[in-house]
Amino acid sequence: MEDGPGHGGPVTRRRALALGAGGAAVLLGGGGALLGARSGDDGPRPVRADEGTGTFDPAAAATVLANRARAVRSGDRAAFLATVASAPAAFQEAQSRMYGNLRRLPLERWEERVVAPQGTDGEAGAVVVRVEVRHRLRGFDRGDVVASRHLALARRSGTWTIVGDGASRGLRDDPAIWDGGDLKTAEGRASLVIGDAPGLAEIAGRLDAAVPVVTGVVGTGWARRVVALVPADAGLASALAGPDRRLDEIAALATVAPSAGRARGQDRVVVSPGTFGRLNDLGRDVVLTHELTHVATGGARDRTTPLWLIEGFADYVGYLRTRVGVRAAAAELRREVAAGRVPSALPAADAFSAGSARLSQAYQESWLACRMVAGRYGEATLVRLYRTAGRVPEAAALRDVLGLTRDRFTALWRDYLKRELT
Repeated sequence: MEDGPGHGGPVTRRRALALGAGGAAVLLGGGGALLGARSGDDGPRPVRADEGTGTFDPAAAATVLANRARAVRSGDRAAFLATVASAPAAFQEAQSRMYGNLRRLPLERWEERVVAPQGTDGEAGAVVVRVEVRHRLRGFDRGDVVASRHLALARRSGTWTIVGDGASRGLRDDPAIWDGGDLKTAEGRASLVIGDAPGLAEIAGRLDAAVPVVTGVVGTGWARRVVALVPADAGLASALAGPDRRLDEIAALATVAPSAGRARGQDRVVVSPGTFGRLNDLGRDVVLTHELTHVATGGARDRTTPLWLIEGFADYVGYLRTRVGVRAAAAELRREVAAGRVPSALPAADAFSAGSARLSQAYQESWLACRMVAGRYGEATLVRLYRTAGRVPEAAALRDVLGLTRDRFTALWRDYLKRELT
């Protein structure tokens, strides 16, 4: 248990505080609409690749990359490392670690393709190329996950070989779980957990238990399988979560690993082990069920569903099978309501930003709005409201599903808060 208030203390999504048995676990702000694809950073415009390196031969480079993919498939470490034999020792060591990590994954596919030259590295006498890396996890991914990386290739003894990456030109690679330490995997009935942090089997078990809970609410129209990434390094966890995201105060976050073209992408749950590890058992279950709800519903990436409904619905499912009292789970909001400060409106999107002074209350208000709908109209109606709000504006969804204006819905919700929290 982290140092902090004892029983009855604040329940905040911004700190990993776990209360005692029967109390509420702290839930961190690890939800939100799923992040969009981030691959495809083109970097500098392509340049001629014959500046002191000899004319760049894409076909020869493709052969080198094909040899690497073949080595990964067949388990031929020597063949893989032969493609970087002319590179600096540190790069060879990183590539050796990457190869070992790739071999530990249940890969149905892994390959690299040259996309375009990005420039030359005069010091190394190399051509820096952008490479598209595709992989697919057997039994979990329905399509390829695509990322951009950069490799430096040069002619050595008349043959093109890999001599480094794009760091000399300031080129950034898309992150991958195999960039971390020595990977392990834990596969459950419905989950695959990958990482170099401890506790993978525990997370797999909790995700397995969450799948029927989520399915019981949203139905069977989703994969009912999930991949979780659990890197020990907090920086890699944040990078995997997406651009400009930090997981140092977030226990877990649902995201989408980009696919090629207009394909939907592959769902991932990124777990931040340091923060996740400070939660009690209840908190871990609620957080993972919350994130799995985002996976099952596609995170409402329609840009129509209001954020209060997205997050409130995920919390509704997350708390559904717990015995947490409303006053304990919404302790911060309860104190405000008890003091006569009842919110006048449902939380707007900016209330869920990391810097929001009332971040915890925004989640609590949203959860209780969804709990009110389920209690008053039934859980099936809550689900219908969620799905309808993805197709029509919020006011229309409230009218069509509940027969209420937004003002009337807000008035009922405010009365509900006072009744439940005082």
